Amino acid sequence: MINKIIKSSLLCSSLAMSSYSFAAQSIPETESEQVGNDDNVVLIVSRQREENLQNVPITVSVFGESEIEEQGIERAQDFISMTPNITMAESQNAGSSFITIRGLSQVRNGESPVAVAVDGVLQISTNQFNQDLFDIEQIEILKGPQGALYGRNAIGGAINIITKKPTGDSRGNLELDLGNAGYKGLTGVFSGEINDKLLYSLAGSYADRDGQINNTTLNRPVDFRKDTNVRARLIYQPSDQLELDFRLFNGKTDGGALNFVFQPLFGINDANDATIEIQANNLGINKRNISQFSFKSDYDFDGITMTFITSIDQVEEFISGDQLPYSQFASANSPFGPYVFDGGQTQYLDISANSYELRFTSSSDQSLRWIAGAYVLQTDRFISSSTSFDENQGLLRIERTPFPGNAANPTQTFAADDNDNQASALFFQFNYDLNEKSELSLSVRYDKDQRKQTNRSIAPFTSTPGEVRKASFSKLQPKLSYIYKPNDSWSYFGSYAQGFRSGGFNQNGMGALAAGAGLSGVEDIYKAEEASNFEFGVKGNLSKYDTKINLSLFNNNVQNQHYFVFVGALGAQVLTNIDEVRISGGEFEISKLGETFDMYFSVGVTDSEIKKFALENTSVGKKAPYIADYTVNAGVQYNFELSDWTGFVRTDIEKRGPQFWDHLNSSERSALTLVNLRMGLVSIDNDWAVNLWAKNLTDEEYNSEWVLGGFGHRADNRTFGLEVRRNFE
Repeated sequence: MINKIIKSSLLCSSLAMSSYSFAAQSIPETESEQVGNDDNVVLIVSRQREENLQNVPITVSVFGESEIEEQGIERAQDFISMTPNITMAESQNAGSSFITIRGLSQVRNGESPVAVAVDGVLQISTNQFNQDLFDIEQIEILKGPQGALYGRNAIGGAINIITKKPTGDSRGNLELDLGNAGYKGLTGVFSGEINDKLLYSLAGSYADRDGQINNTTLNRPVDFRKDTNVRARLIYQPSDQLELDFRLFNGKTDGGALNFVFQPLFGINDANDATIEIQANNLGINKRNISQFSFKSDYDFDGITMTFITSIDQVEEFISGDQLPYSQFASANSPFGPYVFDGGQTQYLDISANSYELRFTSSSDQSLRWIAGAYVLQTDRFISSSTSFDENQGLLRIERTPFPGNAANPTQTFAADDNDNQASALFFQFNYDLNEKSELSLSVRYDKDQRKQTNRSIAPFTSTPGEVRKASFSKLQPKLSYIYKPNDSWSYFGSYAQGFRSGGFNQNGMGALAAGAGLSGVEDIYKAEEASNFEFGVKGNLSKYDTKINLSLFNNNVQNQHYFVFVGALGAQVLTNIDEVRISGGEFEISKLGETFDMYFSVGVTDSEIKKFALENTSVGKKAPYIADYTVNAGVQYNFELSDWTGFVRTDIEKRGPQFWDHLNSSERSALTLVNLRMGLVSIDNDWAVNLWAKNLTDEEYNSEWVLGGFGHRADNRTFGLEVRRNFE
């Protein structure tokens, strides 16, 4: 394994490297002005106050405004692919994006291992995460448990996304995008002041892609996608002490879904095989609507800032498509016999949530700094899953009512439930300067989740309609950290933290259904996941050489790790627990800025071992699923001037080591290498910008996800395009 890592490192380093995978290269102009125009200083707000990245005892990757532009970051996969020890599998539908960070993985229908905040407001559902990014100021990725400030699902880390804040200076831009696979897009931003106390910004994006992965039965692409997003923001500053921030977002996605192939139908069962053509006789459909209204107020009094945040969220997503074995046949002539398999399947999700946070933050210019607050989240989540007989007359949209008597598409199985959840938390953090060179931090958060599930299935699909189940999950999450800064160039830190990912319910009756399909031990309730993490890190800022060096090592013991099981015959997606997993590893990162060349290089290593799994004892001693043995991220950027233009050419490389998709380690995906290319020109007056780009330049064929049993989901082919942007002042 070590030899593989060394070989990969040498290969990528020979290609050179740039930007900032860990310790950012540069910062937006406004931040540079605040810190004396020192490009070696990066400011972050991940601990709810503005701080120098080098002085924070957390492993943090930062992408500033210039990096977001030069690296072409427009979706979550773009910045994740440049960050060590974190990967994302895009599969099934827009709301399914499975993040793995330092060995902690997201599972289908489960909670994410990272908390995601946009402008300080936490997202309430994993189905919100994978969406277009536009008008972004900075992205911060925190690794290791961050529950003290970010809540119960920050067991593996947190992602902090900061959009550009409107100022008194008017600005705007329009961007036109064109690409292969019928891609076309338009993005626009307008921002400024209404008067000296009222600021506004209005931003939107539209992207439409025909797709390029073909269904040979239907003779049309299945990976089509159309996204429309609008964000409005209004900031009212009636005085120097008070700021009111109103934010409204709405996003709509129409695309393909459930584009799996069932390999055993073709005599194959290989996680590396991505060559089988999609042959389903039903086109997979995905429709998602997201809306959020948030309000944030900051009031400063006597050296203390009182912050109140509230948000109203609505997420609705529907998917439908072919069922096992995803063939060109209808149910009547299924390859397994008439009406055995090969029907249709649907899933409908409807989430409404209200969240409230009250936080008090002390001034930053004192030796003892503190934060204390409370958080409440109320969620109403309805989900239904169905399978049906396919009479080759199309699939019905099933939300809350099945159609067992429908002649064209009779419902075969239907599971539905309402989930009324209330999460509450109390938290505080103390940072104390022991002296000019060291800081001690203590954070504690107590989270409690109270969950109630009501069975909304009806006879004959359930014998217990209206049944109510309740469960409560809670955890005290302490974190202790220390950082020592012997000089302005180096800092050393260590931390101990506990993390918590809430448990929950499988859909009512799934335990019994799974047992009937031969998966005994799956329960209707899955347990909360808990982690204990030790970490040590070094941060170096060599200003003389414009170079940053960072090293971090961690060891994590995880109890009841969440694990996903798919029962194809039932269309059932259930969660269970791996009793105990040990995860250890680290990251090494170096980045260098230069007038002509910028470079970065990073290696992440994660080693895992299943120590106990009551459901499958034979998996003990094997590696945990979805975890790449290592990641290598590298890139180089060449900067130049051309008449009245400045330009750049850059290459970014992501190498993911081998990984297993299952707990038995029977489904290894070999290492893969992805290459992106980007080049651009910006006019001296910054009025115009033109970029050419290509992703997956070498057209690597691989499965973005592979589910035990032989269900493969192909990743995107090579894509490329042109961006033209007009900026207005």
